[in-house]
Amino acid sequence: MGATTRTYESSIGRTETILLWSVQLLLAALFLFAGGMKLIVPIEKLTASAPIHFPPAFLHFVGVCEVLGALGLVLPRATRVLPELTPLAASGLAIIMIGATTVTLYGGMGVAAAAFPFVVGVLASIVAWRRWRR
Repeated sequence: MGATTRTYESSIGRTETILLWSVQLLLAALFLFAGGMKLIVPIEKLTASAPIHFPPAFLHFVGVCEVLGALGLVLPRATRVLPELTPLAASGLAIIMIGATTVTLYGGMGVAAAAFPFVVGVLASIVAWRRWRR
């Protein structure tokens, strides 16, 4: 093999790779927990403190999307099977966080409460952007 081929991981640098993996693992843990709670906790308890009430089927749908997105952040790149799914998972989670930020703002919880879903959405967007193959 005469030509040198650079992998995607080596082209972005070791420091950025470590940072991206750290953010991906943090986001995966967060979404795995949040999605799991939407699937396990009884609907009455979930909606009791919510500023806006959503149908139970919608909350379960979001929970499934969050769990699958969390797995999609880590498993494709870790197993090197379809790693192009990682930016798609991150993009989907960023879209969910746009909705979460909007609901938090318009649900009367204020800007300070909306900062958390906004930052999580920005982090998911950064993962999607940096993991997208050019």
